Amino acid sequence: MTTYGHWIDGSWHSPEKGHYPVVNPATEKVVGEAPEATPAEVALAVTAARAAQDGWSRTSPRERAAVLDRMADLINAHESELIPLLQAETGATLRLTSTVQVPVAADRFRRYAQGALEPAVIPLAPRTVQSSPLAPGGLIGAAAVRRPVGVVGCITSYNFPIVNLAGKVAPALAMGNTVVAKPAPQDPLCALALGPLLREAGLPDGVFNIVTGSGPDAGRALVEHPGVDMISFTGSTAVGKQIAETAGRSMKRTLMELGGKGAAIVLGDADEKTVKSAIGAVGSVWSFHSGQICTAPTRVLVHRSLYEKVVTGLTHYARALKVGDPVDNSTVVGPLISAAQRDRVEAYIAGARAEGARIAVGGTRPEIAPGFYVAPTLITDATPDMVVAREELFGPVVVALPFDDEDEAVRIANGTSYGLHDYVFSADTAHAWAFAARLRSGNVGVNTVQRHPETPFGGFKESGIGRDGGSFGLHAYSELQSLVWPS
Repeated sequence: MTTYGHWIDGSWHSPEKGHYPVVNPATEKVVGEAPEATPAEVALAVTAARAAQDGWSRTSPRERAAVLDRMADLINAHESELIPLLQAETGATLRLTSTVQVPVAADRFRRYAQGALEPAVIPLAPRTVQSSPLAPGGLIGAAAVRRPVGVVGCITSYNFPIVNLAGKVAPALAMGNTVVAKPAPQDPLCALALGPLLREAGLPDGVFNIVTGSGPDAGRALVEHPGVDMISFTGSTAVGKQIAETAGRSMKRTLMELGGKGAAIVLGDADEKTVKSAIGAVGSVWSFHSGQICTAPTRVLVHRSLYEKVVTGLTHYARALKVGDPVDNSTVVGPLISAAQRDRVEAYIAGARAEGARIAVGGTRPEIAPGFYVAPTLITDATPDMVVAREELFGPVVVALPFDDEDEAVRIANGTSYGLHDYVFSADTAHAWAFAARLRSGNVGVNTVQRHPETPFGGFKESGIGRDGGSFGLHAYSELQSLVWPS
């Protein structure tokens, strides 16, 4: 077991308040000890980032690209250490950790090494303007230039700790910002391990700093600090609202990627192939990180003519999944992150039963000990106004809802406070494209739950503010400065 410090100004910093344990969700044993930050230590990290920002912002794009490229190489070179640590602290299956956690983090640094070299100047066509009391007239040239925001506070979620962190840190650094990161308290150890790797990659001291804490105090101190120019947050809508309110008092820029209650909508024209695709897509709620993903299609809205077929298919799918030890390569469904989260999901299931819904599959705790397991659960005979059909559970639970026509499907899909990611399944992709325009959702998949890495990612309504991903991530971590001159 390793005991970590904060990573501040290019070195480990021993915490004043000591450490707290990080627990393996599958074994309930302590993986390591993370530092408990004080507001003074958060301030120390912000001061280091502030001092380093001017120098880093004036480095050449090629220099920044080289650092990010080397970081990608180092993550790949250290996979044998990072993968077991990340698997142990998240409880994710080994297959997931080794394919879409650590390698994707490296890919994101590589992508923004390229991003550092993308043009930051947007030329604008010259315009003739009339003389005025303000200035002489004539031909005026102009350009818009992306500039660094400054010091960025990155607060990340527990489901994909280093992927999520890399998706914030890499574009922020590419644009010339400095960073203070505060990972989720449940699994911060692999995120802490990135500090020395970035230093080895050639990042100057103070450009990347990371502090942790078992509760909200460290994040709150980061959001409140006047030396922070921007907060990039991924997490629950409830916490996001608190952050936005606090950040707004000092007019900090915010990028908020919040909760979701994704709807997979199976239209009445879906053929056998499309229905099969929809069942597999919805099944990903159970088979992909135990439903701990904000984009999961946790509601399946099905035309009444196909409802029983889809429910039957999902029932067979759920019953075929192996729940258990995430290190066993035959396991598909691992534990949830904590006992508290398991209990929260179980309470939602019990609430659905009490409201009159039927638990078609699952709904009881698997006989697996130790570990924080929830069985893949399918809820039917639910109504759109039920709590389980409206709120984000963040667990392996799907709610199936029938509809009679597309107007009703749109009303149900748009009938929650969320709008992050929906999915449309139709035998006619032109029909699906037109239907997508009616969805109040930042992302829509047509006949797939696959993602495209260059699309702008973010949500409508209470699912967030702003967009990142691809080149849009560079826009998110920059300010536009207009330059005007006489030609």
